[in-house]
Amino acid sequence: MDTKELLKGYDLENISIGVLGGHSALDVCHGAKKAGFKTVCVARKGREKTYDTYFKSKNGKGCIDETILVDEFEDILNEDVQKKLRELNTIFIHNRYFWVYFSDYTKFENEFKVPIFGNRSYVKIEERDQEYNQYHLMDDAGIRTPKIFEKPEDIDRPVLVKANEKTRGYERAFFVVSNSEEYEQVGSRLEKEGKVDASWRDATIEEFVVGAHVNFNFFYSPLTDPGLELMGTDTRRQTNLDGFLRMPASQQEKAAKHVPLKMIETGHIAVTIKESLVEKAFELGEKFVEATKKMDSRGIVGPFALQGAVVAEEGKEDIVIFDVSMRIPGSPGTRSTPYSGYLHGEPMSYGERIAMEIAAATEEGKLDKVIT
Repeated sequence: MDTKELLKGYDLENISIGVLGGHSALDVCHGAKKAGFKTVCVARKGREKTYDTYFKSKNGKGCIDETILVDEFEDILNEDVQKKLRELNTIFIHNRYFWVYFSDYTKFENEFKVPIFGNRSYVKIEERDQEYNQYHLMDDAGIRTPKIFEKPEDIDRPVLVKANEKTRGYERAFFVVSNSEEYEQVGSRLEKEGKVDASWRDATIEEFVVGAHVNFNFFYSPLTDPGLELMGTDTRRQTNLDGFLRMPASQQEKAAKHVPLKMIETGHIAVTIKESLVEKAFELGEKFVEATKKMDSRGIVGPFALQGAVVAEEGKEDIVIFDVSMRIPGSPGTRSTPYSGYLHGEPMSYGERIAMEIAAATEEGKLDKVIT
């Protein structure tokens, strides 16, 4: 999609920052307001109070200036909604909702005539069922990932089966097994109980990496040198795994008989890493950026995350990456770690950094370099 055509008719002195109502919307809009931008949220009916009531801009408080209500998120493609967004000179911030809630992602790629910050085509690479997916990208980047088992008969160690939930297909219902017999037994039981989708046998079987989980949250700017920044590090909170981990072993054993273990992401906690690991983290980020530039000359623009674990082996530590976010991560807590502050003087949220980039690109006449 031609970027200059997307910006045709825009008043670049009155840009609005747009979001879908969920995921990272408040983080983005808070940062946009601090930078002096107007904000607009496309919210789904029944989930709108967060945006048009609790955090609505009023009397110098709040961060959501305008809310557009839709029956379904996919209705953002409707002509009247797009017209309103363009009238507001909106630049939209991508997140995973665009994949999760759209029945046909290509419609968003081809029919959404509103500028998107970053690359609108990259988010699909996160999905493991794509012809070219995150595994291929990390392999091309030379990033260490867990061993993938092509078939259950090959399982020779603890593995994570990355099945989808039955009721919420976009959420994962991971389960751990150690051999092919356990694989069939546990998967069949979870399917019968309605815990995993019937397609669980098609799910990725991935080596279970034992280490300290860390999400490395990056930002890449084509306007600065060096362009790669470490925004912050965090780890996931998962239900009901977190509850189990807070029990003594004796209680865990009893509870497991009645409450099946789940690993559904429910939030994030800020963590830090040893300073000796910072350079290793940056090396992974640089490899990743260069690999995206081989896909197209622009490469990744703005937020992305490499999610993995720090492992200890043979007297050294290494980082194993088992998941990728090709857009802003869902955690608003990155500013709670010090890394963005080391660079910018004060800790900075993703929303603030995105707004800073859009403001700089507008001032320098390079907005077409950061939007698609």
